[in-house]
Amino acid sequence: MAIEIFNRYENKYMIDCDTYEKLQGRLSDYMEPDAYNRQGDTYSICNIYYDTTDSHLIRTSLQKPAYKEKLRVRSYGAAESDGMVYVEIKKKVRSLVNKRRSGITLSAAEQFLKTGIKPEICEGMNEQVINETAYLLSHKQLQPAVYLAYERMAWFGTGQHDLRVSFDSSIVTRRADLSLSSPVYGEPLLDPNLRLMEIKVAQSIPLWLSHLLSEYRIYPTSFSKYGREYQNQLRAQPQQNFVILVPGEITIPNYKGEVQYA
Repeated sequence: MAIEIFNRYENKYMIDCDTYEKLQGRLSDYMEPDAYNRQGDTYSICNIYYDTTDSHLIRTSLQKPAYKEKLRVRSYGAAESDGMVYVEIKKKVRSLVNKRRSGITLSAAEQFLKTGIKPEICEGMNEQVINETAYLLSHKQLQPAVYLAYERMAWFGTGQHDLRVSFDSSIVTRRADLSLSSPVYGEPLLDPNLRLMEIKVAQSIPLWLSHLLSEYRIYPTSFSKYGREYQNQLRAQPQQNFVILVPGEITIPNYKGEVQYA
């Protein structure tokens, strides 16, 4: 059965392809590839993020509050109507990330997320996640906002499976054709020479990995795929009331017209 509950710390880093290639050989001394990466190939992850009509969830997230949450539905590659997808609720309290998810067929997920009517609980479904998703849909009036997909290479710690290191590339987004049954396509989010590296661990990063980060001069960064996509959307609409302060940062007006910093 797929893991349904994750509690861990997540650290993000932006690296170039050369550093990525060097790391692959070094990680193999301490880690083993994900089951879907053992032939050296990446696997596809496709997501649809849900938000309000005025993008309240992502605007709040970019203001870096102590608590934030996201709702998304995820598939591994394009999904068939009766294929398995995952409804996920991701929350972050300060630096600790909690992710809970429920497996569900694509057809049942689309009906549930469109109508808010809970499906019949079947084997493999997490009733608590379904109930909380229904609550979010009704109280926050969420709807599909953005499609976001990428290729992933992932590693697990040998003898330490709470340690996970992943590398995402070929990140694409779109705001039309918001279906997980559609092919993977969209606007590129990052320079093709870059990889988004994430270290996910239940407690602290092991010493050997800290030394590796130091050796390659890899430093933490604050990066959200959905957040970057939203910022790109703002930049593409100059009539919007926002100002770019420094590269990569945007001010976003809140409901009262006050300026908050991303």
